[in-house]
Amino acid sequence: MLRLPLLSLPLTLSDDALRYLWDGKVAAAGFNPYALAPAAKELTSLRDETWRRLPHREVQTVYPPLSIAAFSIAARLPNPILAWKAMATAADLAACALLLALARRLDLPPARAVWYAWNPLVAIELSGMAHVDALGVAACVATVLCLVASAPGRGLRDEPSGESPRFTLDRRRSASPGVEPTHSRGVPVSPRGEPTAWAAAGVWGATAALAKLAPVAALPMWSRQSGRPWKMLAVAGGLLAAAFLPVLAATGGVPPGLVTYAVTWEFDGPLFEPLWRLLDRAGAAPLLGRTLDLAKRMTGEYTRFNPLYHYLYPQFLAKVVLGAVLLAAIAASVLGWQARRQPRSAAAATGWLFGAMLLLSATVYPWYVCWVLPWAALCRHSAWRALSGLVLLSYLAQRGGVPLMPWLFLAIWAPFWILMATGRGWSSA
Repeated sequence: MLRLPLLSLPLTLSDDALRYLWDGKVAAAGFNPYALAPAAKELTSLRDETWRRLPHREVQTVYPPLSIAAFSIAARLPNPILAWKAMATAADLAACALLLALARRLDLPPARAVWYAWNPLVAIELSGMAHVDALGVAACVATVLCLVASAPGRGLRDEPSGESPRFTLDRRRSASPGVEPTHSRGVPVSPRGEPTAWAAAGVWGATAALAKLAPVAALPMWSRQSGRPWKMLAVAGGLLAAAFLPVLAATGGVPPGLVTYAVTWEFDGPLFEPLWRLLDRAGAAPLLGRTLDLAKRMTGEYTRFNPLYHYLYPQFLAKVVLGAVLLAAIAASVLGWQARRQPRSAAAATGWLFGAMLLLSATVYPWYVCWVLPWAALCRHSAWRALSGLVLLSYLAQRGGVPLMPWLFLAIWAPFWILMATGRGWSSA
C-alpha cells in the first residue's frame, strides 16, 4: 500500500534510474558500458531523451554485472522506467518478507520488521526513486537468513548456556525423551543447523555483491559465521570470479568508472567532511610533499615519485585514512564478536559492519542508509532509525541549493552521534 502509489512518482529526487536504463540499453545493444561512457561517439546511435537527461555522461558505469543484466531487461520493455520501478519494488517487497521471516527465525517480535517495511525513506528511495540498492538489500537479508539456518539451533537466544522459552516448551512436548525437536511453531531449530545453508548463503552473498559492490566487504565475516568459511568463500568467490573476470579483461583492470567514483565522489560523509578539513588545516599535504622531496633526494629516483604528488590533497588523504580504518573494521568483523556463530550475531554484525562502512564513506546519499535499516529494525538501533529521517535533509543541499556545511551537516549528524552515544546499540537486540 505504501509502495504502489510511488510507482507513478517522477524521478525528482534522483536521476540514477535514468542511468540504469541507459546502461541497460547499451548492454542490450551489444556495447560494453564498463568501457564506453554515455558521451562516447560509438554510442551516438543510441542517444535519446534519456541520454539528454543523464548526468556524468563522461563516466563509465559503476554497477556490477547482475545490476546491468537487470537494467537491460527493463530497457527492452515498452515502458522502461515503470518496468524498472516494478522490478525494484518487487525486490524491496521481497526484502520485507525475508526480514519478517528472519525476525521469526530469531525469535524476535515480527512487528520489528515494520521499522523497515513502513519506513518512508525505504519506500521513497527503493520504490519511488527505484534505486538498485533494493536488489542488494534483499539479497543481504536472504544471506543472513541462510546463515541463521546454518547456525547450531541449541536455542535462538545469544546466551551461551540458555535456551529460548519456545525451544524448551517444544522439548517438553517431545514424544521421546531423547529426541530433540525439529521445529518451534513452524520455525526450524535443528541442533546442528541445516547442512547446506552455507552454500545458499554463499550464492545469496555473491548475488548481493553482484547487485552492488558493498557486500563484498561482508563476505569474509559471513563465511566465518556459516561454520564452513572456506567452502562458502569458494561458492561466493567462484560466482564473483565468473561474473567479474570478463569485465576486468574487457577494461584491462579495475573499471574506470569505479576509479572515478572512488577518487572524486564525495558528499555528506560524517567522518570524511571534518577529517579532510582537519588535514587541510594541519598542512598534511605540504608535509607529505616535503617528505617526497626528501625521498627523491635520498634515493635519486625522481620519475618514480612524481605521480604521487597528484594525490597530495586533503580530500584524497582523508579517503586513504578512512580506507585504512575500513580495512581494520572488516578485519574486526572476521576476528571479533561479529564472527560468533550464533543466530542473532549474524543480523547484528551485518548491521554493525554496514553501518561502519557508511560512516567511513566519503559519499553518503540518503538511499545508502537503506543498507543498515533492516538490521537496525531487528535490533531496535535508535541512532540508525533516527538517521533514516534526518538524512532526508541532505536533499536540501542536493536539490535545493542550500549549503551542506556547516548547519545542514550538523542537523543531520549531531542527533545521530548523540543517539549513538546514549541510545540502543547492536548488542541490545
